[in-house]
Amino acid sequence: MTPRTPLGEIAADFSDPAAEALDWATAELLLAGAEVFWLSSVRPDGRPHVTPLLTIWLDGGLHFCTGTGERKARNLRQNPEVVLTTGTNTLSEGCDLVVEGTAERVTDSAALRTLADAYIAKYGADWTFEVGDGVLDGEGGPALVFRVEPRTVFGFAKDPYAQTRFRFPAAA
Repeated sequence: MTPRTPLGEIAADFSDPAAEALDWATAELLLAGAEVFWLSSVRPDGRPHVTPLLTIWLDGGLHFCTGTGERKARNLRQNPEVVLTTGTNTLSEGCDLVVEGTAERVTDSAALRTLADAYIAKYGADWTFEVGDGVLDGEGGPALVFRVEPRTVFGFAKDPYAQTRFRFPAAA
């Protein structure tokens, strides 16, 4: 899959006059390096659900896994629209990122093998998976794997304060 390059623009109304837009290369490094993201999904009754999880940034998308019976898996069966959030828990340093998109199942064995290797490379041997039939099998049992290709990404820099919106061109 060929990653799409987004168009970034600073939101002047929400940014320090001296601020510049975050560049996409920096945003990608932050997405790839973040250890924990917060996934927001929607329960069948419309209430929000938020949970922390581990992600892999690969080929222009965030990937995560979840047990087949977990709340987030059940939510995604009904409504695949999600928001993934990461950043620093500080007021005056770092950059927070918000990724909006649609979670799509990954079932291809080669893609799952690549992701299993990426989990070990990023998180260590405690996150070892075998490739099962359309899932990753780990210590906790089979896990569904999802990919979120960003539709919009917001970057919130903190010194100086700056809000950048990245909009992605439609897939060809």
